Formats: sequence, C-alpha cells, structure tokens
Amino acid sequence: MFCPKCAAQNLEGASFCRVCGANIRLVPQALAGQMQQFVSDEHLTKSEKRARRRAPTLDNAFRNTFMGIAFLLITFALVVSDMGKGWWFWMFIPAFSLMGTGIAQYIRYREHKNRSLPRFLASSPELQAAAPPPIFPTRSTGDMLASPPSVTEGTTRHLGVEAPTKHFDPAEPAK
Repeated sequence: MFCPKCAAQNLEGASFCRVCGANIRLVPQALAGQMQQFVSDEHLTKSEKRARRRAPTLDNAFRNTFMGIAFLLITFALVVSDMGKGWWFWMFIPAFSLMGTGIAQYIRYREHKNRSLPRFLASSPELQAAAPPPIFPTRSTGDMLASPPSVTEGTTRHLGVEAPTKHFDPAEPAK
C-alpha cells in the first residue's frame, strides 16, 4: 500500500505512513470504493438534524401531490352537491398545502440527486457512463528498492546517544 501524501510503500494494514506519519488507515477502503462519510451532528440544530434524517424521496413527493389533487376533487364534489354548503371553501387549504408540499419535495429530491453526483457528471449525460480507470502495469519484482527511512529511525538514533550516567554511592561524602 502506498501513502497518498509521500508515495512511500507501507505494509498492508498499517495505520500510519512510516515515512511521513500520515494516517493511511482508510486508504484501502477508499481504493475499494467503500468509504463511509462520517459527519459530526453536534453543530446542527434540532430542525436541521430532523431534516437530515428525512432524505427527500420520490414516493413522498408523489403521495403528497396526489393527496392534494384528491382534496381538490373532494372540494369540487362538495361545491356541486348540497352537502358542503358554506364550508367547502376551507377544503382548498389542505388541497393546496399538500400539492405545494409534494412539488417542493420533488424539487428537493431532484436537487439532492444532482448534489450527490459530481458537478461535471450531473451536467453531461455522456460522461456518466465513463470507462473504468486504466490498470497500471505491475512492476518487475527483480528490482530491489531500498525501503524508505522510517519516521522513528531519527528519534531512535538520537535516543541511542546517551549522556554519561552518574551512580550514587552512599560511601562517598555529599558535595
């Protein structure tokens, strides 16, 4: 596994680069395309957290729109019949409210869908079906490369030089 920061080769399963010390724990997951996004919710308000949990779906958008249309049809049925004398007008409130909510959810769904794609893919459909990345040729195993120096080698070298040690001898008088 190679470090993305300094391109040094490291052991598989290493957590940190042995040359620059960068955190490489997630590199294998990133290369496999299995990265998970972890975002802290501590700076969000309660309403923002609730909105984040409710991802816009096409089902909710269509359900609310059609329920609004159903309320509109019931309103017109009450106008024609004698059952809704005087109060049929109030049925417009849930009708237009549900239709507006459904249309707004559909717009949010489209924006969310476009936001999840990279900008250049969302704008041009011919780039959406891009070819897979090229596979690089493997290196010759006969080439012997010197391993890069470890981050800890310099520290170990400095620790290897010790100051002279003083020993306490109780027989000697104190100075």
